[in-house]
Amino acid sequence: MNTKIEQQVRPRVGVSSCLLGQEVRFDGGHKLDKFVRDKLGTYLILSPWCPELAIGLGMPRKPIRLAGDELAPRVVGTDNPDLDVTKPLQDYAEHVAAEAPDLSGYIFKKGSPSCGMERVKVYRGKGVPTGKGVGQYAARLMSLRPELPCEEEGRLNDPALRESFVERIFVMARWQQLCRDPGLSAARLVDFHTRHKYLALSHAEVEYRELGRMVANAGRADIETLGSEYIALLMRALKRRATRRRHANVLHHLLGFLRDRLDSSARAELVLLIDEYRQEHIPLVVPIRFLRYQFDRHPNEFVAMQYYLRPYPDALGVRNHL
Repeated sequence: MNTKIEQQVRPRVGVSSCLLGQEVRFDGGHKLDKFVRDKLGTYLILSPWCPELAIGLGMPRKPIRLAGDELAPRVVGTDNPDLDVTKPLQDYAEHVAAEAPDLSGYIFKKGSPSCGMERVKVYRGKGVPTGKGVGQYAARLMSLRPELPCEEEGRLNDPALRESFVERIFVMARWQQLCRDPGLSAARLVDFHTRHKYLALSHAEVEYRELGRMVANAGRADIETLGSEYIALLMRALKRRATRRRHANVLHHLLGFLRDRLDSSARAELVLLIDEYRQEHIPLVVPIRFLRYQFDRHPNEFVAMQYYLRPYPDALGVRNHL
């Protein structure tokens, strides 16, 4: 395989500080997530952020919660509703977005009135709270960086969501590296797309085709504007759940590059593995490893460029569960 594929970048990812074991919660405790700290932390640069501590609420502190309108909730004190820290949290999100433009992803604490991405309780009077709110620090940061891969630690227990998130982090990091050094150009955009096209196809065929049309216009459009539109669409495509049917389609595409290089028994074995994967009998890593083995024996320049076969470090083991 292409050595450029094997040499992965090490993305920088923002993380709610409590998930890394820092004792910053309102009660002086933490919510250590060992998968985030120990597994992801081996391959990512984890940058801890605690907006509540940063805006001066102190620790330990009185708890806060979302209140009012679900679509535009306020962050107020649980015991003292006159304490309203909505704007300070939103302002701090703007500070983080400006101070850390190199973030390639963010892991938020679920259920938090500051950091929860979704399903945060919103209180209205003395009634039963609804679970339709968004933490106001997270909401503001995501609105400022809509292309940024974001997840909550609880959702990372879902293998498909975890794969999508990890994939997007590494794709974003490669994009950011490209834009920094040597800088975006029409030729480099075409090359980037070529290397990631099968990843996109495994998630969303419609967006995959639209990305191709965008890249075909690279020599005529303003490259900075086109680049921003391209990465936004690519991130949306990769956020869509990759299905076994879509993965099987990509695997058959790759098998086509080996059709004249393998004997009938080896081809039949690969077809069988792809079908067994599609029928949920084996994980994705099995046909992937077999394809990688065959392409090591029968190199193909185009396939060697594809990040689909090595989208992130193997040791993360995400594809073992798909």
